[in-house]
Amino acid sequence: MVRLAALAIGYVFGLFQTAYFYGKMKGIDIRQHGSGNAGTTNTLRVLGTKAGLIVLLGDMIKCILAIVVVRLIFGEKYGEMNYLLSMYAAAGAILGHDFPFYLKFKGGKGIASTAGLIAAFHPAFIPMGLLIFFGIFFTTHYVSLGSLMIYAGFMIEIVVLGQLGVFGMSQALLIEMYIIAAFLTVMAYWRHRENIRRLIKGEERKTYLTKKNKEALK
Repeated sequence: MVRLAALAIGYVFGLFQTAYFYGKMKGIDIRQHGSGNAGTTNTLRVLGTKAGLIVLLGDMIKCILAIVVVRLIFGEKYGEMNYLLSMYAAAGAILGHDFPFYLKFKGGKGIASTAGLIAAFHPAFIPMGLLIFFGIFFTTHYVSLGSLMIYAGFMIEIVVLGQLGVFGMSQALLIEMYIIAAFLTVMAYWRHRENIRRLIKGEERKTYLTKKNKEALK
């Protein structure tokens, strides 16, 4: 039951669709513009860098809050499961972001929320996540490629740190946590399947922190 509770708490936090609400404040439904995705990258392309950063922070914060709340509620009683329950909370937030019931399950792709997971889960994940994403983004300007590589790096790092005993969990709980992380990774790659096809064909749209985005949309 505690696992389901953590998942449900995360899902509720994930339902706050930052891109959708910000777009409504600007008089548009972000899902009807650009790529149609209610996430950071599409907001940045359609509404500009400032809007993209606001959405990024909003989607990160909701995942961070979900983890914090779950740790506050269950951390003392379920000490050994602290990281596992945090993973359930994050998974719920990402599912809520990707599949919000009140928007007919049409949300984002969960990468900004995953950034919140990386930021809140354990300090060791932050440097590697920043290095992977920004290294790839500023080199190629492909947000999708940086996002996919973040997930690959996260999956590898969580297994390595887990087996080194960093999380202080039994092997059974570690395997359960790895399964959830693997599920999130597979889901992210599935939701980026069109991006992957375009990357392979060399047709993926590049993203810039400048006016080039609007030029690309014309």
